[in-house]
Amino acid sequence: MEPVVYVVDDDNAVRKSIVRLLASEGYRALDFASAESFLSHPLVGVPACLILDLNMPVVNGFDVASALKDRGRELPIIFLTGFGTIPLTVQAMKAGAREFLTKPVEPERLLAAVVDALKGAEQEFEQQQANFALKQRHLSLTPREQEVFELAISGLLNKQIAAELGVSEITVKVHRRRVMDKMQARSLADLVHAAGSLQIAKSRSR
Repeated sequence: MEPVVYVVDDDNAVRKSIVRLLASEGYRALDFASAESFLSHPLVGVPACLILDLNMPVVNGFDVASALKDRGRELPIIFLTGFGTIPLTVQAMKAGAREFLTKPVEPERLLAAVVDALKGAEQEFEQQQANFALKQRHLSLTPREQEVFELAISGLLNKQIAAELGVSEITVKVHRRRVMDKMQARSLADLVHAAGSLQIAKSRSR
């Protein structure tokens, strides 16, 4: 799964220079001459970061960061600007900047920022994939198994769950084993942790 570095800058010379630098280090770079062209391009489903010019006409770097956030796609952003000020730096950090660099940027500093940004992106991507897989496992539970799941994480014993649901204890044991298998949980602690990740509230507390 090869990561991607997006480069958005309306200065052709600067943008092409960055792309060449990234290519020389083995990175896959996709470049755009305007914020509008970048925002209209579908993002690939791999870890990625964004090298983004702050001062562009019509749609600037902050607008791009805001648009990505609204879409639920917050990439690690390395902002570039021709003139950096303390207020601008603070604003960039509030916008979610991973790094804020002033042009002309030193190649070593830019590459170090890319390494750091992609490391964060890969960790976030792995967590998103794990969360998606967990949600799919939970969706595979039948309605009855979901009830057993929620009662089990509340700490109820099988006989208590049976009384709650009006079924036999043997039936509860069968459902509970299926829940454990489908959720790939080895213990009740694993099941409770999964419920926390899924933000599932306990049905009862004892």
